[in-house]
Amino acid sequence: MEHIGILEGREKQVFEKKIGAELSDIACETSSLSGSVSQRACVFCGSRVVLYPVADAIHIVHGPIGCAAYTWDIRGAVSSGPELHRLSFSTDLQEMDVIYGGEKKLYLSLIELIEQYKPKAAFIYSTCIVGLIGDDIDAVCKKVAVETGIPVLPVHSEGFKGTKKDGYKAACHALMKLIGTGSTEGISKLSINILGEFNLAGEAWIIRKYYERMGIEVVSTLTGDGRIDAVKRAHGASLNVVQCSGSMTSLARDMEEKYGIPYIRVSYFGIEDMSKSLYDVALHFPEHPEIMEAAKQVVSEEVKKLYPELQKFKKALTGKKAAIYVGGAFKTFSLIKALRSIGMSVVLAGSQTGNKDDYRRLKEMCDEGTVIVDDSNPVELSKFILEKEADLLIGGIKERPIAFKLGIGFCDHNHERKIPLAGFVGMYNFALEVYQSVMSPVWQFAPRKGGNR
Repeated sequence: MEHIGILEGREKQVFEKKIGAELSDIACETSSLSGSVSQRACVFCGSRVVLYPVADAIHIVHGPIGCAAYTWDIRGAVSSGPELHRLSFSTDLQEMDVIYGGEKKLYLSLIELIEQYKPKAAFIYSTCIVGLIGDDIDAVCKKVAVETGIPVLPVHSEGFKGTKKDGYKAACHALMKLIGTGSTEGISKLSINILGEFNLAGEAWIIRKYYERMGIEVVSTLTGDGRIDAVKRAHGASLNVVQCSGSMTSLARDMEEKYGIPYIRVSYFGIEDMSKSLYDVALHFPEHPEIMEAAKQVVSEEVKKLYPELQKFKKALTGKKAAIYVGGAFKTFSLIKALRSIGMSVVLAGSQTGNKDDYRRLKEMCDEGTVIVDDSNPVELSKFILEKEADLLIGGIKERPIAFKLGIGFCDHNHERKIPLAGFVGMYNFALEVYQSVMSPVWQFAPRKGGNR
């Protein structure tokens, strides 16, 4: 096999766990290296993936049409009602707009769309070109809000401003302008907001039912199957439960500072973390022991149905090796545990948005020889998949071609997927997809297995 090297300048963002090796100096939370063809998305894309599932608002991309096309239907987020989020609007800035400015075009677009669709609110995303020409979208938003009577919220997400995580912060800043503007009347003291759950393939509905079976009211889900009115009254909840820590921790901190609402980090992937997520919420209400008893009952019932099925997959998958490269590091923790529960080991673990604490925890969780990467690229992923002889790559749509070109199985665990992988039923779906991918007979024909090209 031809040796594949690591790009110069990337060495400090790659670590292989070895006895006695230190991880304290791993580089992360930095801009992507020029020329590395990073798997990350831009600031604008980061803001879109957070706000996109708010279903009764219109989402307008102020910029060239390509930005809107790139992020159209960017999440597999489904709605139980309106589907305005699935319509991708753009001001489609042209050369003359760049010269003379696009504020008038944005204003006219907003007035027309609000009149036609009667949304509860509007999110306006500024793109790179808007940051360069200096359009004052805040002024336009204020003017339209006064004229139409609905919240019109600027999202400062110029792509060149930083990393995908900066897009998350821009989205959270926009949400904070809504939170606190609605009535909290009728909200139970035994209530939560679910943050960072985007209702991919209906996962928010699955999780919500678990909590409701425990006697917990879910005030709002931010932002899966989201509604503007629910977002406005989110400050009435007693606890924020943060699922996607990379995208929503900043919002949870802002709400804690402004409204005194504590938050916990959870994960809904895998039996162990899904169970812990229910128990951790119950522990927040110690004066109501019946909630913990209900949580135990939910876990017992669900695991009793799931465990025998997982053993069938484990028998076939034991000894197989997986590579993980996803957006947030917190998801990586859960995937490692979930894979171990079906007999698989992890030889590569990485994320696009992890911090130093995340990577220290990964080092503790991973086996000797596991490679840990931050903000990786196709060359590196290919290198380590081949060297570690992985049987499976878990990632998103941009990683799928890498897996298939290398002749290994692939599991889509990103935000475009259409199959629920959260919750107890999601663990079954995940194990089934892994089994079908890894054990497919097609891989015997892959070059790495000795097959003909």
